[in-house]
Amino acid sequence: MLTHSRQTGVARNARVVATVILALSFSLACSAEQPTSSPAAAAGAAAPAGPPPTVEQLAKKVDCKPKIQVDAVDIRTGACKTSAGQFFISTFVTQSGKDQWMDQAPEYNPHLVGELWTVLGARKVLDELRVTLGGDLHLTDHRVTPTPAPPAG
Repeated sequence: MLTHSRQTGVARNARVVATVILALSFSLACSAEQPTSSPAAAAGAAAPAGPPPTVEQLAKKVDCKPKIQVDAVDIRTGACKTSAGQFFISTFVTQSGKDQWMDQAPEYNPHLVGELWTVLGARKVLDELRVTLGGDLHLTDHRVTPTPAPPAG
């Protein structure tokens, strides 16, 4: 159970990240499409074992050196810019922390969502990053896990 000061810190960190998201949202296009699942989820792939990736590990996979924007105990966020475009990577210590953050995320901005991490960016950027990072693409409601698409046939 979180202490009052810890709850205050979580709320403060969530507000900082929400502010970053709102600032970015003015520069990103809106998307009205429905969520789709990741290729790994559609294939029935199991979640990776071990500790969740760090901001730096995720960024390295897409050839980015992140500029850390939030460096708190329960959440870290780094800004990246690659040939794909600009995006923000956030990692979380707990699923509860990720859920709280996602409850405050603007529903009109697409997110790439993985195990204890999210990436916020334009849809085109997320489509490109998803090839390397995996994750589920959330386009409208970030709290809903998308249903895998039926196999083409």
